[in-house]
Amino acid sequence: MHDHRRLGRELDLFDTDPLMGAGLPYWLPDGAIVRHVLEEYIREAEREAGYRHVYSPVLGKRELYEISGHWDHYSDDMFPPMELGAEQVVLRPSLCPHHALIYRSRSHSYRELPLRMAELGGMYRSELSGVLGGLTRVRSIQLNDAHIFCTLEQAVEEARAALRLIARAYADLGIRAARHRLSLPGEGEGGGKYVADPELWRRATALLREVLDGSGIPYEAAEGEAAFYGPKIDVQITDPAGREATLSTVQIDFHQPERFDLHYIGPDGAKHRPVMVHRGIIGSVERAVAHLIEQHGGAFPAWLAPVQLLILPVSEAQLAPAQRLLRRALDQGLRAELAGPEHGTLGARIRAARLVPYQAVIGEREAAADGDLVAVRLRDGRRPGAVPAAELLGRIAARVAARGPELWDAVVDAA
Repeated sequence: MHDHRRLGRELDLFDTDPLMGAGLPYWLPDGAIVRHVLEEYIREAEREAGYRHVYSPVLGKRELYEISGHWDHYSDDMFPPMELGAEQVVLRPSLCPHHALIYRSRSHSYRELPLRMAELGGMYRSELSGVLGGLTRVRSIQLNDAHIFCTLEQAVEEARAALRLIARAYADLGIRAARHRLSLPGEGEGGGKYVADPELWRRATALLREVLDGSGIPYEAAEGEAAFYGPKIDVQITDPAGREATLSTVQIDFHQPERFDLHYIGPDGAKHRPVMVHRGIIGSVERAVAHLIEQHGGAFPAWLAPVQLLILPVSEAQLAPAQRLLRRALDQGLRAELAGPEHGTLGARIRAARLVPYQAVIGEREAAADGDLVAVRLRDGRRPGAVPAAELLGRIAARVAARGPELWDAVVDAA
């Protein structure tokens, strides 16, 4: 059974330090590569889907969260306010209030809608130490978040498009959704957990059911799992131990457009209230990476792997052609490294690099071919044999660009 906390340390992906504090992991170079590639993948997917990216600060005045409703309904999960002169500022627990303000800062016409605003931004939640664990439950979160400001007539299709974007990302990442959940408020729950507006809940729930039914996605309703301001679609995943968690969400929100007095100018020249669709493709980057580590056992898909190609000269005599191949690989944008004889025997180096998708061995025969031949070994144990270096680099680049799980696009014999 793969445990991302153990693998993360063994593979030098991330770690923690008591002086930084519980729930505040830091990323080591290989882990930072995985995170960076994942974040760039998400940004690219969002750009292609018509999203525009923004940056917003991780701090906000307490008044901001009083307006959004977080202070009344979510303050137990927020860090205490900080005194800043006569003002109080807090670390934000979500990005949506900031995005509502960004939308509100400019006037908008119905012709601009849907307006899709995305950000990979930091947020902070005051989790109790007893629930913290590795990357799955942290206090400092990098969130893949987006908010779509649209008309009521556009909301269902925008939410369906978000579900399609989530499904595409899961396919590229090798993630399988355990189930889809329609998260609703709990019956008779008091204590101010939810916004008290029955009509808001009825309308949003009806639209989300329409989204799911129209998408043909089986789902289960779960009471007591809604956000404080409205119902949501949660995409659930399971870890190797069978524990379930939410990775991605889609929400239709009537509450915050009302609280922030958002509007657009309609074709009639009058002001109209937009609908706010919240969605996260992978949600928390930390939780997504934790799941990827466990899902793949550290053997990431080639496009996501920290090192994609390891070059292995058999002896010192092959160092020159190995260095030339390394330079060519780096020039093509591949993440390549060279492990020479100083790192041990060839067998030991091959075993140490068992999670690297591609290994290129250069021995006497390959070096005699002016460095243009390499003996290829794949992570899954297959050996395509000696191929020209240009062919190997081209194949790797093609597999990386395709973002699929396959390492080689032709059948090769096992070793």
